[in-house]
Amino acid sequence: MKIGLFPATVSPVATPEFLRALGEAADAGGFHSLWVPEHVLLFDEYGSPYPYAHDGKIPVGGENGMLEPFAALSFLAAVTSRVRLGTGICLVPQRNPVYTAKSVADVDWLSDGRLDFGVGIGWLAEEFQAVGVPWEKRGQRCREYLEVMRRLWEDDVSEHKGALYELPASRQYPKPLQKPHPPIHFGGESDAALRRVADVGQGWYGFSLDPDAVPERLALLTRLLEERGRQREDVLVSVCPYLLGADLEKVERYGEAGVDQVILPAFAFDVDGIRSLLDSFAETIVEPAAAL
Repeated sequence: MKIGLFPATVSPVATPEFLRALGEAADAGGFHSLWVPEHVLLFDEYGSPYPYAHDGKIPVGGENGMLEPFAALSFLAAVTSRVRLGTGICLVPQRNPVYTAKSVADVDWLSDGRLDFGVGIGWLAEEFQAVGVPWEKRGQRCREYLEVMRRLWEDDVSEHKGALYELPASRQYPKPLQKPHPPIHFGGESDAALRRVADVGQGWYGFSLDPDAVPERLALLTRLLEERGRQREDVLVSVCPYLLGADLEKVERYGEAGVDQVILPAFAFDVDGIRSLLDSFAETIVEPAAAL
């Protein structure tokens, strides 16, 4: 069983000293991965329901902005040498795909090929509106933008003509170190999210999903993969318990349900706290989970 981390990379917590301590402890503690979230804006008032809290509100205030994920991962790449670095998740359809492809490739390059590209279509309509991107067709836009990125990552001369985006013949370097590109992990628990995994993904990132809910979702994912000539083993299945909490017993239950990686919420709010928390996780979860 692989064990990852989902830390609070938010202001004012995520100082350079905090990120350095986080990265060093993750490397030393044997964790498989570190995943950072994305929201370029948060709002005091919004109508979009946050899907992972009972009250429909994200448990981060507007004054606690998140670090831009690729900036955070670039910093973490410089203070780590082993742990994988992931976006958990990147809001692809509200971003320019050429700039996103560049960020992905550069972080993969600078981290010696340790990037996992976690992707989602978003839940916060107000954020899309604020950055001037239509909320409608965001699933279609996500798929097409990923195809644009793949052309930029894989082709010497990159070009794309689609319904929502056109890329003229052009070149973007450096290419990612991982070939043909960093693994794409789709976030989301819906049937549509699982179809995206089956079509083009190398990973599925389930969020705030109880172990008892995993088998039904995995059964559907397995069927969708087989319909496309793929196997369940083609996909790394990760779940973050998020607000549900986690201990070794729950990690074991995730493993029994078919999960490959549990991404632990690592909510500490100062340097001493993050070091202490990760030391505790390493002793009580990472080491015994290695035998699962």
